[in-house]
This record gives sequence, structure tokens and C-alpha cells, in this order.
Amino acid sequence: MRLLWIFIGLAILVLIPFGIWSDDLMWDQAGAIEWLHRFDRWAWLAGIGLLISDLFLPVPGTVVMSALGYIYGTLAGGAAGALGSFLSGVLAYYLCRMLGRGAAVRLAGEADLVKGEKLFARSGGWLVAFSRWLPVFPEVIACMAGLTRMPAAAFMTALACGSVPMGFTYAAIGNLGVESPGAALALSAVVPLALWVPFNRWLRRREQTPAGKP
Repeated sequence: MRLLWIFIGLAILVLIPFGIWSDDLMWDQAGAIEWLHRFDRWAWLAGIGLLISDLFLPVPGTVVMSALGYIYGTLAGGAAGALGSFLSGVLAYYLCRMLGRGAAVRLAGEADLVKGEKLFARSGGWLVAFSRWLPVFPEVIACMAGLTRMPAAAFMTALACGSVPMGFTYAAIGNLGVESPGAALALSAVVPLALWVPFNRWLRRREQTPAGKP
């Protein structure tokens, strides 16, 4: 139960900046493009920085990704968007993992933490991969994965499965000027799960292979 309250508390912490600064930071695509153009040749780096800061500020990540696609095209813009989303998740994961298990036990309680560890060991990859295209949940799930010490290799793989399709999908939307991106958005939600299936099997086989054997 305490783990659930931690989840709710993290969600509230993510939402608070939206209430405080949303009027200043919630752009449309045109506003995001204008802001990125201020950095001239370093617009891609500014975009990545914005996506990382989405962990702390109400940055409209999907708008930034589409603006990167508009400026740099689907491939380069998608790579920048995917990298920014990935690094944001990595930061959230390690900030919470660095608390250590002792602090996690004090926060969640031994029984709840064990349940959370089992949940993320069993289903964490699905949660991480699927959550990347949802609002609020990417940051919260990444934090919970770190708190429950989800294996880093599984987390990073699942994070990439979610971040890469989303980054390239929104870059394509920005580059092509798609006005009704429903099919593309649905695809960006399905592809992470489809990618996670083979990677999950590979990780499990690797865990079951004795050290020193191929």
C-alpha cells in the first residue's frame, strides 16, 4: 500500500510544475520551433536538453520531438528526440536507484518493496516500454523502476524500445506536417511492445545461460 502512495506522490510531483509554469512552457509546434531556432546550429542539443528537463519541468515532450523533426527531418530529428527521451528516463531511474535499498525500505516498507521488486522483475519491461508515449507515467514508471532496483540491462532495453519509436514517430509527424496522426500515434504505442518481446526473450536467455558459456 505504501508503494502505491509513493506512485501517487511521484505523479503529483510531476504534475505540480504543470500547474505553476504551464502558461510559460506549454508551446504549440510553432512556438517550439521558434524557441529551438534561437540556438541556431545547436538547436538539436537544446531539444535534447528540453526533453531531459521534462523530468522536472512541464515540457511538452511530443511537441519538442515534432519540432526537431520539422527542423532536422525524420531521421536526424527522430534520433535527437529518441536520445532526449532515453536520457530523461535514465536520469529518473538512477536518481531513485541511488537512494539505495535501505532508503527504499524506509519509504515503502519491506513487504511493499519486495512486492514492487517482484513486479518490476516480472513485468517492469512492459511497463517501461509502454509508458513512454503516455503523459506523466514515463517519469513515474522510471522512478519506480529505479526505486525497486529493476535490473539496469532490462530497464535500458525496455526504455530504448519505448523511446526510439516515439522519437521517430513524432519527428515524422513534424517533418511531414501530418494533421491527423492517429495511425502514427497508435503505431508508436504498439511498436514498443512488439520490440520488447524479442528483447525480453533474449535477456531471459542470457540470465539463464551459465557464466562462461555462449
